[in-house]
Formats: sequence, structure tokens, C-alpha cells
Amino acid sequence: MTKSDRNKTIELSAAELKLYKRALLKAGTALPPDSWLNKTICGEMETAAKALPESFVDLLFLDPPYNLDREFAGLKFKELSMEEYAAMLDKWIGAVVHTLKPDASIYICGDWRSAAAIQTIAEKYFIIRNRITWQREKGRGAKANWKNSSEDIWFCTMGKDYKFNVDAVKEKRKVIAPYRIDDKPKDWEETPDGNFRLTHPSNIWTDITVPYWSMPENTTHPTQKPEKLLAKIILASSNEGDVVFDPFLGSGTTSVAAKKLNRNYLGIELSEDFACVAEKRLKIAEQDKRIQGYEDGVFWERNTLKEQGNKKKTTKNKIKNDPLPGFL
Repeated sequence: MTKSDRNKTIELSAAELKLYKRALLKAGTALPPDSWLNKTICGEMETAAKALPESFVDLLFLDPPYNLDREFAGLKFKELSMEEYAAMLDKWIGAVVHTLKPDASIYICGDWRSAAAIQTIAEKYFIIRNRITWQREKGRGAKANWKNSSEDIWFCTMGKDYKFNVDAVKEKRKVIAPYRIDDKPKDWEETPDGNFRLTHPSNIWTDITVPYWSMPENTTHPTQKPEKLLAKIILASSNEGDVVFDPFLGSGTTSVAAKKLNRNYLGIELSEDFACVAEKRLKIAEQDKRIQGYEDGVFWERNTLKEQGNKKKTTKNKIKNDPLPGFL
């Protein structure tokens, strides 16, 4: 079946899959100092984590399998009791907590079913600071229940000292009812594109677009997180040059957003195919650092001119299916 010209979904040819495998590190392999930095490790998370050094991570993003019945990447997941899922979370977090710096920040993803388990285990290891709820519009409607269109991200820290760059994550919103003093804008600005106000970030995110087929960041991963979502977290809770770690990397969004924002990164992914997709996306990010909805140093409200314009721009240097330098 031929893809539409508008379908930007990132896929791998057989030749690319073979090529990008060479860039992956294997879980459980003894690694020389710093050889794991800005890499993707392929394999089981706990095995890979054992080989990692102590206290090098500034920001940990945890997006583990949700507590649902589903089949994914050839593996079957069965819904567990709250106590059983909490034990799984305890095992996963316990495997990576040694990598965190004393001032590290931690973000843990989940849905309403896993909220009690996440809070129980997060409190064991971290200080819980907040719970972000973001609107996920994809999904079918329900006839006998409310449509489930939101997910949660728990914001935690290792200790009392931590980074939070509030000015880096302000959102530019349209002003619906502009207020003036002496005929001058009060806390907003007039532009040729409309009236806008910079607002402080809250823990309710309604400006996130879930990747779909016409977006250049889209992949075939069924639970891909948007780059804009990760960009908010990375800019708020890390500085340039810091290390961002995702032990459930999926198709690579965390590493890609970190690279685009001049952070170091490390990801672990069980599926070899998706680990290779992550490597392809990282290669693309070398030439295209745009993040949809983030422009001019601010996050634009969804469907504003700037947010849409960022999406419609064409990449100056298109990526060809050429071999990676150094992998021949």
C-alpha cells in the first residue's frame, strides 16, 4: 500500500533496520566510562540499569507499561491488581534510582487506574511535588462511561533542592478580553498576528497534540508521547548539558527532545525495532531541531498562528535514506 504524500510517519526499511542496529548498545554489556552517554541501549531495563554508574542523571522520565491488558511489540501485558502493579513499579524504580543525582527531578506517567500505585511507590523514593494532567484527545468514545481522554504525570524530586525553570515553560495564549490602562495593554501584547499574553505553566495541559500521520514526528508506536510534552518537562527541570534518562524509551521522543534542546540523553528500549526508530529520529534531529508548538522561546497555545506555522514549515535539509556516517 502506497503512503500518501502527506503521511509523514517515520518508518524503517529493511536496510535501515540493519544499519541502525549497529548504533545500539546491548543491555548487560560492560560499558567503558561515558560510552553510554547520548546512546540507546536495547534490552531489558533492569539488566541495562545494573551496568549504569551512580548519580549521573539530572532528569528521569518514566513512562512504564500501563496497567492494562494489551499486546505490544510481541509481548503480552495482563492487568494486575493495584498491589501487584505497585510491586512492579517498585522493581522498575528501584532499578534506576541509583543513577539519580541528589537534585534530580523525576516524572512518572500513568493513567487514573494506576494513580494509587504510583503515589504509593513514588512516596517511597521521592518527594512528590505535583501531578500534571494532560489532555489526550485520541481514542474512541464510550457508550456507558466517560471517554478517557487524559493521562497523568507525577512530578517528583530526590530532595528539597531541584531545578525548575519557570520562565522557560511559559505559554503564549490568545487574549480573549484584552484589558487596557490609559489605552495601553495590561500584561499582554499587540502583534500583527493578534493579541497574546504569556502565562505561567499550570498542572493542566490542554495544548498538547498527540502525534498523528501528517506530523513529521509521528511513528508507528501505539503510545508515542508528543515532543512538545517532553520539551515542557525538559526545559522546566534541566539545563543545557544536563543528562535526561528514559528507561522505557519507546520510539525515542525523550531522547529526541533532549537532543533538540541541547541536553545529553540516554534511553533504554526493549524492542529492537523501536530502538532503531529512535536512532533514525535522532539522526533526523541533527538537521531539524524544530518542536511543534514551541517557537521564539515560548510554548504557543494550540491552533494559534505560530503553533500552526511551526507545523507547516518545510525542512530545509531533507533526510535521505543514506547510511549513517561511521556505520559502514
